[in-house]
Amino acid sequence: MKKIIAFTLCSFATAAAFAALPPLTPEAQEAATLAKAKAAYGDKVGAFKLCQAQNRVADQFRVPGTPAPAACVAPPPFVAPVAAAAAPAPAPAAK
Repeated sequence: MKKIIAFTLCSFATAAAFAALPPLTPEAQEAATLAKAKAAYGDKVGAFKLCQAQNRVADQFRVPGTPAPAACVAPPPFVAPVAAAAAPAPAPAAK
């Protein structure tokens, strides 16, 4: 019972801490977007290398006359995401 109460209190404290965080600055948002894009690209490269390794193993055990495993598609080179264009300033109201 004590563990459940402690877990519940920690959950509420964590939720309150995250709710109180200020929004990200534009620089931090761009850095987060870049990190997310790099992680996604790393996943694509990892999947490509895994595909190559699986094909090498499949080739060792392939019976002559059976089709070769499907070719792996290499991911394109990494391109950093384009920063969002700054929103134009609102036009001043006419008097």
